[in-house]
Amino acid sequence: MKFEDLLAIVGDEPVFEPGLLLAGDTAPPAIQRQLSRWLEAGRLYQLRRGLYALAPPFQKIQPHPFLVANRMVRGSYVSLQSALGHHNLIPEYVPVTTSVTTGRPGTWDTPLGLFQFRHLQPDLLTGYRRMLLAKEQEALVATPEKALLDLIYLTPDAETPEYLQELRLQHMDRLDLRELRRQAEDMGKPKLLRAAERIVQLAETEAAEYVTL
Repeated sequence: MKFEDLLAIVGDEPVFEPGLLLAGDTAPPAIQRQLSRWLEAGRLYQLRRGLYALAPPFQKIQPHPFLVANRMVRGSYVSLQSALGHHNLIPEYVPVTTSVTTGRPGTWDTPLGLFQFRHLQPDLLTGYRRMLLAKEQEALVATPEKALLDLIYLTPDAETPEYLQELRLQHMDRLDLRELRRQAEDMGKPKLLRAAERIVQLAETEAAEYVTL
């Protein structure tokens, strides 16, 4: 296979797996050898075993970090600070794309960014939706309410007033407080129920201050 053939097949894909290249009599070992050559030549990025992206200037589409995260670990969704930043609920820039998964936790440092995966038990893997991102790319992302609850659940003492203040939550009118309470109840963790009530109080305080202004 020539590199021009590769571009014809995967040029419109943000990331790709070698299975896309298997056609006709092409053998997997031959494809793998060719991918290794293109990696050494700097034409490709390897994100993890079996997942690649075209390197500039051959990239037609800049892969969105959330899509990359979904593809790196199947069945995961973007959550915690990454989702909160995406929903504009925290003011800080978030350099790491953090997801949750029922699989093993891990961190990958790739040419497309740093990706972290936190473990969450299967019955808590809810509260996410498919979102349209840049350049018609889609990814599974936690709702604002679930991203906040995931963060609190996975962070020690995160239900305390001190921690919630340190988060510097903003635009809290974007939170569905009824949904926040419902999800906290569904997750069945006293820690989350306490946190939800404190977040509701913070949101009500922010709303009252806005009215006063």
